[in-house]
Amino acid sequence: MDGTEPRKLPRVPENLLKKRKKYQGLKAAEAKRALEEKRKFQPGKQIQFKRLETFVRNARRKMRDDCRVRRMEVYRKKVPNLPKHKLAFVVRIVDIEGVSHQVMRIIKTFRLGKIFAGVFVKLNPDTLKMLQFIEPYVAWGFPNLKSVRELILKRGQGKVDGKKVPLTDNTMIENVLGKFNVICLEDVIHELYSAGEHFTEVNRFLCPFHLSIARHAGVNRKGYLTEVGDPGHRGDGINDLIRKLN
Repeated sequence: MDGTEPRKLPRVPENLLKKRKKYQGLKAAEAKRALEEKRKFQPGKQIQFKRLETFVRNARRKMRDDCRVRRMEVYRKKVPNLPKHKLAFVVRIVDIEGVSHQVMRIIKTFRLGKIFAGVFVKLNPDTLKMLQFIEPYVAWGFPNLKSVRELILKRGQGKVDGKKVPLTDNTMIENVLGKFNVICLEDVIHELYSAGEHFTEVNRFLCPFHLSIARHAGVNRKGYLTEVGDPGHRGDGINDLIRKLN
């Protein structure tokens, strides 16, 4: 032999090929059956049905908001002069499902994403108009120093690297707000209450305050009104609401 003949591949017996084919078919059937069983225990997202009353309520809310927008454009309300007050505390106490886009935009601007979320707002003619526009859904007023201090100490959280961190370390505050001469918790409280030069930066560092209500207030309408009260401007009465919900 001169070595020029092609190399012959080893032959596989026919019965072994049939066994391999049968085995592959069994594995495919088993994988398909396992997938079907998994789908039984992990169904897709369930369809959420809404009652007709929900659509009617949302339509009425949207119509009311649109009417308020037209009235405010035609009849320009004179913004009241508030020389004594620079700071307001806003709490969302009403569900905003089905509201107009303008109301939703203002709610998102104030970071009131969840019900019973509260934020500090620096008062000026623009923010005052926005508060007057969303009054049917929020309660707001003028917090005193005691209320600001209690909210910061009990429910204060800052956002560091996208994570919520309790305000328990002055070093963390100095690392984030030190360039604004805010190095400790007392500086944060003073900057908020006085609505100082760096109020926006300090307020943006703080997360919205998630307040709590009594257990019966979430299911009982009468208890809800007794615990929280009607929405709108509270003035100095917002401090009583903070005491109840903090």
